[in-house]
Amino acid sequence: MSIETQKIYEAEFLLENMREILRRTAPDHRFSEEERKEFDENIKKLDKIVGEMRKNKYTGSNLKYIVDKIELRRREEDFINIDPIQAGGRLTLEARKAMIAYGDGYSICDHCFKPFRLDQIQKPPVHEFMEELAEFVGMETARVVRGARNGFQIVSNALLEKGDVALVSSLAHYSLCLAIESVGGVWKEIPLNRERIITGENTERKIEEVREKTGRLPKLVAVSHFDYIFANEHDVYGIGKTCREYGVPFLYNGAYTVGVMPVDGKKIGADFIVGSGHKSMASPAPTGILATTDEYAEKIFATTKLEGDLTGRSFGVKETYLLGCTVMGAPLIAMMASFPKVRERVKHWDEEIKKTRFFISEFTKIDGNKVVSEMPRKHTLTKVDTTDSFDKIAKKHRRRGYFLTDELKKRKITGLFPGTTREFKLNTYGLSWDQINYLAEAFKEIAEVYGLEVR
Repeated sequence: MSIETQKIYEAEFLLENMREILRRTAPDHRFSEEERKEFDENIKKLDKIVGEMRKNKYTGSNLKYIVDKIELRRREEDFINIDPIQAGGRLTLEARKAMIAYGDGYSICDHCFKPFRLDQIQKPPVHEFMEELAEFVGMETARVVRGARNGFQIVSNALLEKGDVALVSSLAHYSLCLAIESVGGVWKEIPLNRERIITGENTERKIEEVREKTGRLPKLVAVSHFDYIFANEHDVYGIGKTCREYGVPFLYNGAYTVGVMPVDGKKIGADFIVGSGHKSMASPAPTGILATTDEYAEKIFATTKLEGDLTGRSFGVKETYLLGCTVMGAPLIAMMASFPKVRERVKHWDEEIKKTRFFISEFTKIDGNKVVSEMPRKHTLTKVDTTDSFDKIAKKHRRRGYFLTDELKKRKITGLFPGTTREFKLNTYGLSWDQINYLAEAFKEIAEVYGLEVR
């Protein structure tokens, strides 16, 4: 860990120590002699760290753990992180501040008054945020949910009954399939074409196949815009058109799009938009969004209707499939804090694609490196094949497949699964041009060190 990172953490923890004393002595903050001494000692230590920062001369630090066995996380401060699932969920500065201020469990509920529902809270402006979310994805109603998988689950609960068929991509994420199965539904796969793409035509063929075999249309079609295996772009506009023609609801899975690139559900022809906060909206886990049209809002966000047979209790405004309130406290506030920057950054998706394409062009100058995903790249997540390059080295290296992550770690690059040298995924989203250039040169440098030809 870099000394700068350690010192920043030390300073933050000292401030938290002082904050803890304020909490203990609220509301008048009348310190005992011992508390005053403790407060002043923290200030003295903080002054020392600030002085070291000013001079850029640091004394040693052995800070490694927050508490026993929970290490400090430092990959974003000390490394270039190309982890395939972490890039779009990297928190903004504002979100990190929000996590500090609203970390207490039910912090969002400070001003939760009648009708006692999360999406109706005015302070902080949760209600306004939900409305902005719907507009952001071109839909009419939106809720924050417990990750994209919870969005799949809510729609499956509302639309499917036992034995109903739902169509998914043959590259569908397992959580979508489990959501369908959990309510007694049956998921069937739409085949890929030769380019590993789900098309409107193949969706139509699968709908007809289901109708021919069961005598009924599928109750739902759910397809990712970009899948998680190859990050290939699927024909969501063609699929939306097909679903409208057959009258089958279409769930657009935007886990890798909502929050990083523009998404307009109405143009796509989607009935439901699902997004992931922790994959693509600069939010902590578990967060996601579920948005829908006026046509389905009443069904998806239906409120409870039953009463207790003994007490007569009812929970009128609570939304049944959401189990009432969903994401509360720090995760929701952090998502809200990130949203202004998220809303702005989707306008610059083209620049992110330029950076990815440049990196891939440099990466494939290494003899034997190939791209498994569709080309040219349309997403910052990419699957590559290094069987004929880095894997050849791994077979002879004493560290076997771990040599590559070792070499990358020396160069302060992280995010690849340790031991992987045949096929792996990486994500360049959010990196600056300087970092992109550094990343490309690092891979080429490693190749040259081990005698691979770099064109």
